[in-house]
Amino acid sequence: MELVGLASFLVFFLTLAGIYALVTLGLNVQWGFSGQFNIGIAGFWAIGAYTAAILDTPASPFHLGGFAMPFWVGALAATLLAAAVAFLVGVICVDLRTDYLAIATIGIGEIIRLVLKNEEWLTNGVRGIAGIPRLFEALGRSGQALAFLGFVLLAILLVYALVERAARSPWGRVQRAIRDEELAVAACGRDVRRFRLESFVLGSAIMGFAGAVHAHFVGFISPEAFDPLFTTFLVWVMLVVGGSGNNRGAILGAFLVWAIWSLAQFATAYLPLAWAGRAGALRVLLVGVLLQLVLLWRPQGLLPERPPPPVVRRDA
Repeated sequence: MELVGLASFLVFFLTLAGIYALVTLGLNVQWGFSGQFNIGIAGFWAIGAYTAAILDTPASPFHLGGFAMPFWVGALAATLLAAAVAFLVGVICVDLRTDYLAIATIGIGEIIRLVLKNEEWLTNGVRGIAGIPRLFEALGRSGQALAFLGFVLLAILLVYALVERAARSPWGRVQRAIRDEELAVAACGRDVRRFRLESFVLGSAIMGFAGAVHAHFVGFISPEAFDPLFTTFLVWVMLVVGGSGNNRGAILGAFLVWAIWSLAQFATAYLPLAWAGRAGALRVLLVGVLLQLVLLWRPQGLLPERPPPPVVRRDA
């Protein structure tokens, strides 16, 4: 049975929103857990997508690659490379204050994007990488779409379980303490720098994995796909709207904001011809207004951060 019309769009929407949910969970590890203001999301997302594309595509004279590796190899390499780059960035920048860290990470994200755009031997430049194999192609068009959606939902569940367990562990308590009162944590003898670096690397690794999933979903990537508007601004809005510090809020915010963004695309199609060229700006304006309303009326997000369970001490 072929998926048509609304059903086909719904599967596509849920799959793409699920990929955004993975990235938002990664950002929540950085900002929601330890208060690290990462504006370089696009860079780590792109590293994951291009790594998977280079490793998993067939041979091509236009870019590095042709290894035709299975998906899990590309996804693992994407996760590890994003984590490695995050480690190198974090060693230099993790001690910076929130605003300076934001400036540093947005610069690094743009450097990564420009390298991918200009190093044609590596990425085929602005022409991008095509022919990225899609998962579950043997199931046919509709079966492939449904199976990939199930895979993305399973990935969300597994990543959610991982970060939720981390948040409830002693490691997560230290991260929140660093976010709220860094000097007090340092005074207690904790290595603040190491804990901040760990959360930065873990969050970036999740973004890299999401990039690999995204590459295999769309089948084609180019530098334009990682415009900061779509891969940084929207992700931040998703986290703020859903609830920073709450992993369920991160997932809810991703699906809700992507729904509003998608509905706005349909709505702008009915604008008068004179306004047609401004449709993209109006969509950004709509999301910006939504963000302002949430900040005014529910600054902690739709699902605020929950207090951690009390630590039960048992006398020996």
